[in-house]
Amino acid sequence: MRLVAKMKWNEFLAKVLAISRIGLKFSKDPYALENYEELQSLALNQLKEHQETPDDALPYQRDIYPTPNISVRIIILNQDNELLMGQERSDGAYAVPGGWCDVFESASDNARKEVLQETGLSVRIDKVLCILRRDLYREYASMISEYVIYFSATVLSGELQNNHEILSLGYFPLDKLPPLSRKMTEKELRKALDVVLNKTDVVFD
Repeated sequence: MRLVAKMKWNEFLAKVLAISRIGLKFSKDPYALENYEELQSLALNQLKEHQETPDDALPYQRDIYPTPNISVRIIILNQDNELLMGQERSDGAYAVPGGWCDVFESASDNARKEVLQETGLSVRIDKVLCILRRDLYREYASMISEYVIYFSATVLSGELQNNHEILSLGYFPLDKLPPLSRKMTEKELRKALDVVLNKTDVVFD
């Protein structure tokens, strides 16, 4: 389920290119790969035809200037101050809802979308909690430079329903959290929870 926003034609084509690139990277199905390649080719041809964009300026062809990736994570507490977490299919451990930000969407739009996709819940984004440089928190070596933005959110509607990335969902007491996925660390999670529970200032780190 996607939250769709209005966009200009060139932003639309760039979005199509982004989706096709993601599909080509992660899909294993040969028919899907053929479709993603065709989608990419169609979008590139449209960009060249209508914008006369030189090859070296087309999006997602090469890194014009390396910048950090951006992801979002969302803290959702129930009335008993239990934390909503999902069991990740990728490693069997748990994380709060979240993921990589998509192009031409705000961080808060991405946050709402990730919650909806992973949990089936519609939420209101309440507050930025932390903006963290993740390589300072990871417990393993990685070449990916990443900023993660933690938000707090309130559930507006919906019922818990996991998607293909999530094995199960549940609310957990803060003193009895399950094993954490590699997608997050206890240190960064505790920083975000501290802002929520103790109403401290946003953390920039």
